[in-house]
Amino acid sequence: MNGRRTRPTNGPDRARLSPCVCSTLRMVSRAVTQLYDDILRPSGLRVTQFSILGAIARLGAANLGQLEYMLAIDQTTLTRSLNLLERDRVIERVPHPDGRIKAMTLTSKGRKALEAARPLWARAQDKVLRELGTTAWADAQRRLAHLLRVAVKKRRRTRGQSRVRPRRARRGGL
Repeated sequence: MNGRRTRPTNGPDRARLSPCVCSTLRMVSRAVTQLYDDILRPSGLRVTQFSILGAIARLGAANLGQLEYMLAIDQTTLTRSLNLLERDRVIERVPHPDGRIKAMTLTSKGRKALEAARPLWARAQDKVLRELGTTAWADAQRRLAHLLRVAVKKRRRTRGQSRVRPRRARRGGL
């Protein structure tokens, strides 16, 4: 222990926050996601789907690796989301010059869904920014971008390492 206080000291919601960075970020993320989902509900999209469709729209056609990197999302979660979007016919898989890769593009239905959701997303964004303030958000974005770089860098370094290392047997003992 370093003797520094990690628990926030004032404000009604601060008492709910954990000193654990991950727990606090996940709590805030869930709450913000629910707010966006509630506002986006009339479009039929959830904010996670909106983000994926927006990324595909920006790229024109996107493969799994591009979306993983752009959205900082794990392959399993992304694949599940893409399969649901494909099932709902808002995206389609198209051939890629590298035959081993499949790219995704928006269908006409997907472009319409994204366009219908954009004003609702803007309403959610405005609501959050009015409460938080644009200056505070700019500062939070800068800090979160740094945290993202650190987490991605550390994760890449530890990939492939065993989570549990087997104990080496001792000679001549138990």
